[in-house]
Amino acid sequence: MAAKIKRNDTVQVMAGKDRGRRGDVRFVYPRDGRAVVTGVNLVKKHRRPRSPQAPGGIFEVEAPIQLANLRVVCSACDKAVRIGFRALEDGRKVRYCKQCDETID
Repeated sequence: MAAKIKRNDTVQVMAGKDRGRRGDVRFVYPRDGRAVVTGVNLVKKHRRPRSPQAPGGIFEVEAPIQLANLRVVCSACDKAVRIGFRALEDGRKVRYCKQCDETID
C-alpha cells in the first residue's frame, strides 16, 4: 500500500497527548507505521557525558508517532483531511484531498 503521509508534509495529530498540534514530518518509517514530526511527541532522554565537548544531561527529542494518529493538512482548505489517490492522464499517481478535491503536491 502506498504511503499517504510523506516527508515534509504538514500534519495534525488527531489522538494522544499532543492532539491538535501541527508540525512537519521529518522521517517516515513505513514498515513500523510511524513518523517523526517536528515539535510533537517530545520525550526526555538522559545522556551520559561522552567527552568535555559532548556533555551529558537531560534532552528533549522527538519520538516516532503512529501514522494512524496523523492526518495531512490540506494547503487549499487548511483542514486535517483524508487523502486519496488518483491517476492522471500521463500515468502518474497523485494524492488529493477528499474534502475539497484539490491535488496535494
